[in-house]
Amino acid sequence: MREDLENAYMEIIPVPGIEERLESLQKNSHVAVTCSPTKGVDETIELSEKLIKQGFQVIPHIAAKCVSGKKHLETIVKRLDTLNIKSIFVPGGDLPQPTGEFNNAYDLLKALHKCGHNLENIGIAAHPEGHPDVSEETLMEALHMKKELADYIVTQMCFDADILGDWLVRINQQGIGLPVWVGLPGAIERGRLLKTSLRIGVGDSMRFLRKKSQVAAELMRSSIYNPDKLVKSISQYKDIDNSNLAGYHIFCFNQIEITEKWRTETISKLSY
Repeated sequence: MREDLENAYMEIIPVPGIEERLESLQKNSHVAVTCSPTKGVDETIELSEKLIKQGFQVIPHIAAKCVSGKKHLETIVKRLDTLNIKSIFVPGGDLPQPTGEFNNAYDLLKALHKCGHNLENIGIAAHPEGHPDVSEETLMEALHMKKELADYIVTQMCFDADILGDWLVRINQQGIGLPVWVGLPGAIERGRLLKTSLRIGVGDSMRFLRKKSQVAAELMRSSIYNPDKLVKSISQYKDIDNSNLAGYHIFCFNQIEITEKWRTETISKLSY
């Protein structure tokens, strides 16, 4: 548990002034920056630049559906190179329709491979609990296709340790041996979560609550949700040593201070 939490890194959502709220994180920490369907890739890279100047190792999300075409992709790659960014995450994106020719992450990954780049690590998304619009077979096929063009996997949030563990073992058995960063909800303060949700257009923060009624109920019962039980259950999964769990990608919903406080205090307790 301690090692997995020490290796964890946080995901933040671009909102005005968010770069001023990362004081609780250690300099040189890894930070992922999401790509909002309403604000696009440029906003992500602009925030990434600000965070790099503050001393962070930044992993921008380059959502396929937000890239308008090959020229736009080439411009993005040049900006990443100028900023000396070595790692990106490539999801499909939440737009109902793509802005250009890239319909999914695989399309963008292929184009990225052809255009050339200086990136060292490219991440892809995975869905241990499935996807409401895509079959399990299709999801697994997509992972097999993307794995040759990627270096690591980041999962969507999964609140069931057994489902997650079974999936981690299964992809290993099927030859998908990439390191996996498990999507973990951070320590979420109810009032601030709702406030952040309104500022970013609700969807990015609240979509998961509508699908996860149990978590929503826990959040409504207390002022703060934290993932203590989930992390413990994942660490105790019977075959966790037969997986490629690398650490946690923490969805903090911009609750940076409270989530980092939870993480560091939990690590401290586990160190005794």
